[in-house]
Amino acid sequence: MSELRSILVEQVERLVADAGGVAPLREVEAGHFPQSLWDGLSEQGLALALVPEEAGGVGLSWGDAAALWQVLGKHGAPVPMAETMLGAALLSAAGVEVPDGVLALGEKAAPFGRHATNAVKLDGARLTLHPVEGATPGANIGREPRDDLTLGQRSAAGILPNSHGPRALRQGLALIRAAQIAGALERILALAVDWANTRRQFGRPIGKFQAVQQQLAAMAGEVAAVQVAVSNAARAVDARGLAEAGFEIGCAKVVAGEAATFGAATAHQVFAAIGITEDHELHHFTRRLWAWREEGGTDRAWAAEIGKLALARGGANLWPDLTARDA
Repeated sequence: MSELRSILVEQVERLVADAGGVAPLREVEAGHFPQSLWDGLSEQGLALALVPEEAGGVGLSWGDAAALWQVLGKHGAPVPMAETMLGAALLSAAGVEVPDGVLALGEKAAPFGRHATNAVKLDGARLTLHPVEGATPGANIGREPRDDLTLGQRSAAGILPNSHGPRALRQGLALIRAAQIAGALERILALAVDWANTRRQFGRPIGKFQAVQQQLAAMAGEVAAVQVAVSNAARAVDARGLAEAGFEIGCAKVVAGEAATFGAATAHQVFAAIGITEDHELHHFTRRLWAWREEGGTDRAWAAEIGKLALARGGANLWPDLTARDA
């Protein structure tokens, strides 16, 4: 990890942790927007983090952004900063000036759409910006806002370069959700390990039982696999652009989706009934895991896509495609 990335991760980690832990999650689920958390992240320049410096942004790499998204996922940060970062990056790439405030992605089931001032739409390579004039509230299983928007006439438009491609929104969102899943899994693993060392049965901590140790070890392996997959996908975007990193992004989303299923089940087995009580924080993260694995393309959808691509390339290309893509 570069020195700059380490500093950014530390700053965002401290900022989100200081926001009150699980309290902002409950606030959002009650229908309120954690404005102070949004303002704090905005003051760090995160909204324009992926916008080049010459366009008025920070000029971070996608690898840097993915590391920050993992921090947001680790705390379940209930603000659409990751989506706004992606929208701003695409607007800038298309030559469109990035407006202030929250950006929504699309107009159907838009994350935190009710709080957005503008929405980004993509039709092929043509990207358009629209003011948000109204929202029909909805929610995912994590109880995060997913709203159908009423959009005004486009206020700006541009064409994405070939390096981004016509599926830039889907692929960017898939990378965001994979990174958030990596962060949330890290958090629930820490919770489960702490509980296993605290909860006592038959005169000793349950973490002393081999069956529980095996569960936690397997979960730790899944967490590490997702982190590596996300890092590899972000590195591929930096090297080749979103359009040419679909394979790596798809692999990251598949690994993340499968790990989310396994990790949530394992954590709830370790915690038993207390993990689903309203006062405990575990379910706030596992519900988000279940929601995020469905967004940006499910692991099954991405697996089918990768499989079709592999079949089209033929057996002779399978091993080189797996081992020498960067080269």
